[in-house]
Amino acid sequence: MKLDARRVEAFLRDPGATRMVLLHGEDSGLIRERAETLVRAVAGALDDPFRVSELDPADLSRLPEEAASQSLMGGRRVVRVREAGEAAAKPAEAALAGPGTALVVLEAGSLTARSALKKLVEAAQDAAAIACYPEEGRALEETIRAGLREADVRIEEEALHWVAGQLGADRASTRQEVAKMALYAGTGGVVDLEMARASVGDLAGLSLDDALFAATAGQVAMADRALEQAMAEGASPVGVLRTALSHLDRLHRVALSVAEGTPAAEAARSARPPVFFRRVPAFTRALSLWSPTALRAAMLGLNEAERACKRTGAPDDTICRNAVLTIARRAAAAARPRG
Repeated sequence: MKLDARRVEAFLRDPGATRMVLLHGEDSGLIRERAETLVRAVAGALDDPFRVSELDPADLSRLPEEAASQSLMGGRRVVRVREAGEAAAKPAEAALAGPGTALVVLEAGSLTARSALKKLVEAAQDAAAIACYPEEGRALEETIRAGLREADVRIEEEALHWVAGQLGADRASTRQEVAKMALYAGTGGVVDLEMARASVGDLAGLSLDDALFAATAGQVAMADRALEQAMAEGASPVGVLRTALSHLDRLHRVALSVAEGTPAAEAARSARPPVFFRRVPAFTRALSLWSPTALRAAMLGLNEAERACKRTGAPDDTICRNAVLTIARRAAAAARPRG
């Protein structure tokens, strides 16, 4: 089933008899936070060796077996799968068809409307799909206020509006910056605009999606900075490359529409999944720099980089970074005036 946004928080604290939850979208920090909430709600802790099992993408064949296993110490088990892309669809289908009461938590990135994995989970009565997109507007401002309120800190309206304009791309980054402001202000303190500007870091709110949108728009320096931040926060090289491939695939589908005569702005609005409004300018700019043929070539390059990362002893961080920055440099070259 596709979970209504109003029911999400209550569901995370008590998923009941639901056997599988798919967390997907652009906000990797929110996906991670919600996954941890689910694991704690069912297993009581994130690291219980008897009740929590974590699978990498390479271990997906074990998913049905893990989902059917019982805990030796009693209690319901949780099977957590990180970076669960389309390759998880078949194992997830087998897990739902098999026995067992374990809760399977699938953490995915952005999925297309045609995603077999998303369609499977949304159609199942004992599974739930939860979209995790960046907060904006009043919702983001309330998250900032609530985080400061927990530390007995208030924030002035002018400062709140400025901070909301800097944050929101990633829940984990937002929480870190709010904690930093609370520390600056101290218990009972008030965050004003000057304090907000002094405490919120230059890289606040930068996420993997920022890196990829900057790369396809030819913003090499921004892509490099955002990618460095994303990898410092735990993004794996293979996960980065797969997310980059998904980003280019979406851009390619829209670029095909533009090539058929649809105005770029209109084509960008039709993108699925929808483009977060703050990133529409970068997405539209990318449409002017990339042809469908060039995007197909870039996607082949990402596939080759992923294969290279999986070779024993490969410098995967370097391979990943070079692959993303190669895209950024190609876009930057396409943007230069030709004399």
